[in-house]
Amino acid sequence: MKIAYLDCFSGISGDMLLAALVDAGVPFSVMEEAVASLGLEARLELRRVNRSGIDSAKVDVLTLEGELAEAAVGGVSGQAQVHEHNHGSGHDHSHADHSHTHTDASRPHGHVRGRSLSSIREIIHNSGLTDEIQATALKAFELLGKAEAKIHDVPIESIHFHEVGAVDAIADIVAASAGCRWLKVDRWLCSPLNVGGGHVHCAHGKFPVPAPATLELLQGLPVYSSGVQKELITPTGAALLRALDVTSSAFPAMSIGTTGYGAGKRDLPGQPNVLRLVVGESAAFAAIQERKHFESETRVGIIETTIDDATPELLSYIADKLLAAGASDVYRTPVQMKKGRTGIQLTVLCSPAKAQVLQHLVFAETTTLGLRYREETKITLARRFVAVATEWGVIRIKVGLLEDGEIVNCAPEFEDCRLIAEKHSVPLKQVMQAAFTAYELHQNQARETQAQEARA
Repeated sequence: MKIAYLDCFSGISGDMLLAALVDAGVPFSVMEEAVASLGLEARLELRRVNRSGIDSAKVDVLTLEGELAEAAVGGVSGQAQVHEHNHGSGHDHSHADHSHTHTDASRPHGHVRGRSLSSIREIIHNSGLTDEIQATALKAFELLGKAEAKIHDVPIESIHFHEVGAVDAIADIVAASAGCRWLKVDRWLCSPLNVGGGHVHCAHGKFPVPAPATLELLQGLPVYSSGVQKELITPTGAALLRALDVTSSAFPAMSIGTTGYGAGKRDLPGQPNVLRLVVGESAAFAAIQERKHFESETRVGIIETTIDDATPELLSYIADKLLAAGASDVYRTPVQMKKGRTGIQLTVLCSPAKAQVLQHLVFAETTTLGLRYREETKITLARRFVAVATEWGVIRIKVGLLEDGEIVNCAPEFEDCRLIAEKHSVPLKQVMQAAFTAYELHQNQARETQAQEARA
């Protein structure tokens, strides 16, 4: 199982994650191409810096004229648009990495450099990036918008992003999404989060660190302050953590593959201002974590709607979009509708936390005027993976267990089998059968070992 661990002992921001990804082996061209696809007249620049003795990567977003994009964000009259960021952030986004917003009702006359959530969605949808990259980037912005909407008690679509809507932060989020997807990590983990200290001065007034949007986004994750009087976690950094569905953990048991260090803007007294990313493999850790978090009953969200005017091609496209955006499953059932029309019932299964985003996607991508949403109890088996060796390579076997540990189901991981079949030009069914055989041999050897230990 491939895992990635974000060591946030000096916090996290969008640009720090970008740099850590590059330093850990993600080709810089992956991020450059992602930014170029946005059509925002911006580019990335990579350099090496030293932070308290640690050689680190540093990524900046530049305008086509070579200026820092964050410095090119102009001030706009009107109290709701002023961001007096004088606290001296430890990160590059001392201005542009903050999601301070205004609502349509409070929007002053004149040019606004910020962007609405709908305009950001349009930029990302038109980029030509893969569905997976788009889903991660859009999820980060949806989370930011939801946090700000809750803080201001307004609908999410009335939120306008000022700093996060600026060119440099859109580039950060999209490029980070592309880099994270390139790694093909099965699970993202992070350390407890050092939020820093002090205050920020923004359009909302003077607030203690963490800023309001950051605090909202960090709910459920363990945080602390090392005493450094700087803002160490930005709203963009927090949104990317949530978009990756990170799990907080101590440093995991793993076979270390690559390590990367991504630098913030300034040196901090007493500690390197870097984000450390460690990528590696750990089947054992997967099994431990799966057993640790086993719950026989969980809540599942169910979104349903019936449609009688959509083509099969459109319905297939919608299903792919929903799955890429985080749905657990999507299926379609033929139904008889009013006036004798044959229609399709579209059913989406998801975690309740993702229901709002997926409901919006159903409305945006289908012709329906209404949907039904409910939550039900889901009974699940505990799951773990066992890695087995075949003549073509290692394949993971997904194992389902009852609460007492009895194995009741097992199946080769389809994507592992598919990749091996394509790489070696072997029939897929032959690869899957070989995986089953290897698993049976593994289980027989395990039983024999247990028997020998019992006799001893």
